[in-house]
Amino acid sequence: MTILSILVLVVSVVLHELSHGIVADRLGDPTARYAGRLTLNPLKHIDPVGSILLPLSLVVLGAPFVFGWAKPVPYNPYNLSDRRWGPALVGLAGPLSNVGLAVMFGLVIRWGDVHGPFLEALGSVFVLIVFINLVLALFNLIPIPPLDGSKLVYALLPVRYIRAYARLEAFGLIIVIGLLYFFGGYMLSWPVTFAFRLITGMG
Repeated sequence: MTILSILVLVVSVVLHELSHGIVADRLGDPTARYAGRLTLNPLKHIDPVGSILLPLSLVVLGAPFVFGWAKPVPYNPYNLSDRRWGPALVGLAGPLSNVGLAVMFGLVIRWGDVHGPFLEALGSVFVLIVFINLVLALFNLIPIPPLDGSKLVYALLPVRYIRAYARLEAFGLIIVIGLLYFFGGYMLSWPVTFAFRLITGMG
């Protein structure tokens, strides 16, 4: 299950980053395309720490959730056709791709017939796919820069507050790790569990 969890995570983060690049490209910024990042080839996206070492450590330590990240897809917001909402759309594309995967496989779980050893094993894989993608989506939607949720906040904030908010980016991941440390898995586990039950009908 450890190897399977990491494989699911790698595929999910690759699709997450690819979605960022595709939306940016559609909105006028070809940076990801020129960098060769509009591809499903995982070698172009994998981050050794975020895609392998961190999730492996979480699985081995028995963490209540597994998450990670890939190498961010490069993009230039100044190339986007919509300077205000474009970055938000690019940012939300990643989490929405994970939500889409979770919903697709979750509905198979809800309405599919998983009787028999093979189908039950396949159902277990689908459960893992739904769970990991929900964790990825909700983690990245935390509205603290540089996570994807912050891009929507930038679009909604009045101009006079943007500079102050941007200062958080230097400490963003430290803040997120601190929140996860002090609040444990509860910060993600209850919304993930709620969304999982809502989509799959399990629980």
